[in-house]
Parts: sequence; C-alpha cells; structure tokens
Amino acid sequence: MDRLPVEQMPTFRPGEPTRPARRRQRPAHQPPVRRLTLLYDAGCPLCTHLRDWLLRQPQLVTIDPVPAASQEARRRYPDLDHGSTLKEITVIGDSGQIYRGTAAWIVCLWALSAHRPKAYWLATPAGAPFARVTVLAASKYRELTAAPCDGACEVPPPSH
Repeated sequence: MDRLPVEQMPTFRPGEPTRPARRRQRPAHQPPVRRLTLLYDAGCPLCTHLRDWLLRQPQLVTIDPVPAASQEARRRYPDLDHGSTLKEITVIGDSGQIYRGTAAWIVCLWALSAHRPKAYWLATPAGAPFARVTVLAASKYRELTAAPCDGACEVPPPSH
C-alpha cells in the first residue's frame, strides 16, 4: 500500500485514543502541501461522483480536479505515466508529491476539514486495512458498473 509522507502521519502513543495528539514536525526542506491535483477518470460515473462529493466538502487544502490523461493533465505533468492515472487514482501535491491508490484517497480525506481526523486514523496500522478494503471495494464497484472500455480507456497519444 502506498503510504503518506512521514510529515503527514500522526504520532500515537500506546494507550492513547486513535486521534492525533500532535503531528510530527515537517523537515525544514519540505514545504507544506497547500494544493492537490486530483487526476480522475472523467468517463467513470463513480469517479465523477466522488470528484463532485470532494468538491462539495469544506477544504483545508484546495483540491483541483483534472481529468486523467487529458491535455491539461499532460500539460501540467509531462513526465507522468498517464496510462496508469486512468487505472489508479492519482493525486499530486503542489511540491511534486505523488500519491496513488489508497494513499491518494487518504490524502484527499486529509484535505477535507471534516475528514482529516479519519485520514490520520486510516494512515495508521490500525486504520490501513479499512482504507485498503474501501479502495478495493470501490475498484470492484467501478469494474462492475462502468461501461467497458473497448479500447476507449487507452491513453490517447499526445498531440503536438
């Protein structure tokens, strides 16, 4: 499972409730995350529903949705494997941090004011299995409900 960077992980002590007592200090050389780009499959009803839900939530960190493998995504991230962004949720921090799969969902929750405590918990060893099962269930739901690709989900060649 992809993990959140150490500076975004909560610190817990044995016997404490599972909520962040205090966060580890971010190394001086690592800037805080102030903006996230969510690369989502614009042709997937589940993905667009979750994008809309995220955008309706009060945000502590701005989430900027961009369709995966789109011209805009290619312009912003020319070195990214755009084929993989259609297969697995990808979130990119404003300092170049890349989160995929379960870590991408956790960092999206971390960006929301009402869900940040849950994101911290999901990033712990106790919460990780729940995060993983949720992402696997969403993936299975998407597989069962999304229209078959028939080659339509392939990454289009970059236009010059």
